[in-house]
Amino acid sequence: MKIGVVGGGTMGNGIAHVFAIHDYDVILMDLNDAILKKSISIIKDNMNRQIKKGIIDSKHMQQSLNNIALSSNMNDLGDCELVIEAIKEDLLIKTNLFSKLDKICNHNTILASNTSSISINKLGKATDRPDKIIGMHFMNPVPVMKLVEIIKGESTSIDTLDLIMNISK
Repeated sequence: MKIGVVGGGTMGNGIAHVFAIHDYDVILMDLNDAILKKSISIIKDNMNRQIKKGIIDSKHMQQSLNNIALSSNMNDLGDCELVIEAIKEDLLIKTNLFSKLDKICNHNTILASNTSSISINKLGKATDRPDKIIGMHFMNPVPVMKLVEIIKGESTSIDTLDLIMNISK
């Protein structure tokens, strides 16, 4: 499964880190190249901490880093099966992003939000796929906290919910 993560800040780089360590192909996307460079540096630092704690070894770290591609082009998310946004908590910014992702991504792509407060129903209404919109609220620091709050919208399908529940486990 190919996973896109939009937003290279604290939450986005943590989400990319966790999926990469679990052998998913990840595209970490941010419009700012400097943020992407900082993100991959933070991911490397956090993986080195995991090596010191015996959680992973250096081979696993290298394989995980190889699973992460960086991009500043939203079109690169077009063939992802799941895209998780981890951007600013602002309804207008998030609904604009979901509307753009809806046009870029395959119709089967699930679009998830790391929001802690914005309505999943409102995000779903910005798309033509409300059945494939869901909340995945990761806890910080993502590589340490083994908790993801799953938020189902009124239109979120059972298939979407089941897939996200399974992938979160």
